[in-house]
Amino acid sequence: MDDSAVDRQVVGGLLEQRADFEVAYAENGTDALLKMERSCPDVVVTDINMPQKNGLELVRAMRVHFGGVPVILITAQGSEELAVQALEHGAASYVPKMMLSGKLIPTVDEVLAAVSVKRSYSRLTGSIDRTEFDFTLENDLALFDPLIELLQQIVHGMGLCDDTDQFRIGMALKEALLNALFRGNLEITFQQMRGKVGPLLAGEPVPIVEERRRQFPDRRIRMKVRINPRQAEFVIRDDGRGFDTRNVAGPVDLGALHADAGRGIVLMRAFFDDVTYNEQGNEVTLVKRRA
Repeated sequence: MDDSAVDRQVVGGLLEQRADFEVAYAENGTDALLKMERSCPDVVVTDINMPQKNGLELVRAMRVHFGGVPVILITAQGSEELAVQALEHGAASYVPKMMLSGKLIPTVDEVLAAVSVKRSYSRLTGSIDRTEFDFTLENDLALFDPLIELLQQIVHGMGLCDDTDQFRIGMALKEALLNALFRGNLEITFQQMRGKVGPLLAGEPVPIVEERRRQFPDRRIRMKVRINPRQAEFVIRDDGRGFDTRNVAGPVDLGALHADAGRGIVLMRAFFDDVTYNEQGNEVTLVKRRA
């Protein structure tokens, strides 16, 4: 949704390229809430700047009335601070307006994948008092989604998060694991990976990934999970060289909202209560406390 008919048509046109997407339009946040009462969508894509209920106000209202529906923000220069607030209050992800053509569909797919967690084990996970896991993962993207789905079910079942935070936790964990895989173990830059995650998920070989796997055959991702009724802690460590953590110290870099680099850190900080790195920069600790 957007207050500009032209922008709505641009976003809608991109989404309608997918035959499996059914797209509905709203003029503003108020109109969107009224339409959702009649027909609840799987995901909402909205501009952060709107005259009636801006993106932040819409996110807050949806968390109360439509907590199971994720919101993807479209951000523009000058809206960074408002966008960060919306991410902290319930938005699932964001796409910079200048990157719509290349990032919108992949972001929608990522969010929908995070939402699709089955609730068949909700009664069982609600009976867990505390749990700990230690995982050692090969450099295989196919391992991530089943692992994240398991952790989402446990965290939600133990009452540490609501429906909105359940898929937001999944999004942030996916970003942390992707960073450990590509930036850490395989030492592949954002630019080198652009446009290649989709083919990887589809099972297609990507030359630079295959090359780096052969170059670093013994590197692994290690994940420690500690969950109790008070908080969930996830420690993700790769065998890479790490990075200068001074670049991510302090407040979120609002400029990262308009670039691929730093996207994962923005989402992790928005969705978790604490995000800390070790001195080497090859280990991140994510903590989610009970609300």
